[in-house]
Amino acid sequence: MKLSHFNFDLPENLLAEYPSDLRDGSRLMVLNRKDQTIEHKHFKDIIDYFDEGDVMVLNNTKVFPARLIGNKEKTGARIEVFLLRELNEEQRLWDVLVDPARKIRIGNKLYFGEDESLVAEVIDNTTSRGRTLRFLYDGTYDDFRQKLSELGQTPLPKYIKRAEEEFDRERYQTIYAKHEGAVAAPTAGMHFSKHLLKRLEIKGIDMAEITLHVGLGTFNPVEVEDLSKHKMDSEELIIDQSAVDTINQAKQNKKKICAVGTTVMRGLESSVSSSNTLNTYEGWTHKFIFPPHDFSIADAMITNFHTPKSTLLMMVSAFADHDFIKKAYKEAIKEKYKFYSYGDAMLII
Repeated sequence: MKLSHFNFDLPENLLAEYPSDLRDGSRLMVLNRKDQTIEHKHFKDIIDYFDEGDVMVLNNTKVFPARLIGNKEKTGARIEVFLLRELNEEQRLWDVLVDPARKIRIGNKLYFGEDESLVAEVIDNTTSRGRTLRFLYDGTYDDFRQKLSELGQTPLPKYIKRAEEEFDRERYQTIYAKHEGAVAAPTAGMHFSKHLLKRLEIKGIDMAEITLHVGLGTFNPVEVEDLSKHKMDSEELIIDQSAVDTINQAKQNKKKICAVGTTVMRGLESSVSSSNTLNTYEGWTHKFIFPPHDFSIADAMITNFHTPKSTLLMMVSAFADHDFIKKAYKEAIKEKYKFYSYGDAMLII
């Protein structure tokens, strides 16, 4: 399939600037692949589609406050620094994006905080906007990470034009987030409330957790018409034995396995054995899923509504059938579902 097959007109007013009042109060569109039917529900109704022994696979990555605002030495120019990944803990080296990039050269120093208590030196250019920074901070590593957390802002997607608000720290995060490392939230999981997770547990639905640290590469625009030429950025993935045992046992018992989000689906499809079971994994994945694709592990999926020409839309189209997704998205726009990170959800069964 070609890039142009995934284009559609998305009204700007359907991009969700704010989350729903309650996590599990967002709307839910349910697609049944076998019957080709579409239902309109609320997220808390998701419990009705799963039975005892079914498994929901969650991504327990935790978003860290990756956006820093600093000032350039001498000129005082305002510079936005987006932390991508830590390269060396001991030397406090970080891979970052800077904006505006044309002002930032090797050797420049940036100062953060009103008291300028955190300083970083540019030691390398990696891409047009990419830089390697060495943070200069007197204190322990834990103190340094605490300082980053204090000065950093929640890395809300660029489409959200408003400033960060207090609730964003809590809402742009799943309630089961554990392992810090993501610069974007696995948004499908943000619809789960503590109450809903408890109800699922009481019904006998099992939870398995994997960790995929979402990077900005997931949201990079696809710039080639031939999708086979697109390259995904690598993201760190960990699937432990406990998750593997839970998922493979359910698969053996012919139970439903639901991937909560595109990140989970990417993770599962990155570690499949020759007998179509899940293997443990610790490393990096750059798997890009687009139609046609035979899925090996999950037979259900929870996801948000995605933007035109995005790799996320391509994956969902591979799972649910491209024409069915086109029909569902047309209906979502007509029914004014909210799109993107703080938007509504879709269940594909």
